Amino acid sequence: MSTQRQDTANHQVVIIGAGTAGLATAAALRKADPSLDIALIDPSEHHFYQPAWTLVGGGQYDIAATRRDLADLLPRATVLINGHVSGFAPDEKQVVLHDGRRVSYETLVVAAGIQLNWDAIEGLQQALGQYGVTSNYRYDLAPYTWDCIQGFTRGTAIFTQPGTPIKCAGAPQKALYLAADYFRRHGIQADLGFYTAAASVFGVPFYAKALDKVMAAYGATQVYGRELVAVDGPRKIAIFESTLGGEKHREEVAFDMLHVVPPQSAPDFIRQGPLANAAGWLDVDAATLQHARYPEIFGLGDCTSTPNSKTAAAVKAQAPVVVANLLAHRRGAALSGRYDGYAACPLTTSAGKVLLAEFSYGGEITPSLPLDPRLPRSLYWKLKKSWLPWFYWNMLLKGRNVPALHKKRDFPEKLPSIRP
Repeated sequence: MSTQRQDTANHQVVIIGAGTAGLATAAALRKADPSLDIALIDPSEHHFYQPAWTLVGGGQYDIAATRRDLADLLPRATVLINGHVSGFAPDEKQVVLHDGRRVSYETLVVAAGIQLNWDAIEGLQQALGQYGVTSNYRYDLAPYTWDCIQGFTRGTAIFTQPGTPIKCAGAPQKALYLAADYFRRHGIQADLGFYTAAASVFGVPFYAKALDKVMAAYGATQVYGRELVAVDGPRKIAIFESTLGGEKHREEVAFDMLHVVPPQSAPDFIRQGPLANAAGWLDVDAATLQHARYPEIFGLGDCTSTPNSKTAAAVKAQAPVVVANLLAHRRGAALSGRYDGYAACPLTTSAGKVLLAEFSYGGEITPSLPLDPRLPRSLYWKLKKSWLPWFYWNMLLKGRNVPALHKKRDFPEKLPSIRP
């Protein structure tokens, strides 16, 4: 591993982002073609296993175990370029960094992740980490979520979800379930509210019906069409905006605990640059993950335009497609890799059970096992808490592909008896 500081660098393959998607792709490319000259661009010193942050917020995981030094995770002979990307010069096949450096590429992989727009909610930055205002979407705040839960004696606990696409769409309600489970086990009276800008609790109706039952089991009130726009920490007031009859209305809701998920978007250098679609996401083909206008560019992970849920499971399915198609493009061959939109969301319905939602494009139900996926199971809790972290560090980030097990399966329309 080396770090480059000169004004111009040239590499065969450049990967933007050393998150889950970037590292997994770099490692898989290295295995597929050890001769490739690969460079990763990322400003971070650490890499985080973010899927465990919800468990941290529920007192079920050690936050320190979710962070490792990025340098220790790089595939061998891979160059790390420390820096922030500020833009693209795709006609020159160059990436522009904040300090003026340029990195030239033959093929480019954009795996820049998602941008959390904390400042989009007025007063939120000033309130986070105090007044009972928290979020499992930050390394430093997930432990405070657990502090808030343990210190809660009675009152109102509100959990929010924005109207934008977000990474791990189930995370907002997972925070609620783990808090509600703790309150139930300790006999604590809580008025639970799930405030979402969406029209349902989950984007796939098959799973939404089951999750409505989980919410009901905890006595949680579901409030739809509400966007959190401001937080008054000292007064413990959350301000939500809704649209009725074409007019916007604001309402103030008092809280004792507030778990916030901020609005999210593609990073600004993508959203405002020449590689974005009209909605601001990296414009790629939904199946091949090749850029719509620049065939030497591929994308995967949370920053792309693909209409799938933004999860680590999606990255696991996308990385082999990008690797196969990038190598085919370099050979001048047809692209054979196809991504079917697979994503998975392990929804922790309590400390001990998980509802494992697996689905593909169009909301097709594609579980890996022939078990009714609407039932919360202790088997999946073990998968979420123990096996998936091991798989992440030892398989996914090392480019070790595991054959896909998911497939379309049919289940009775009638809901089974659901106990979170």
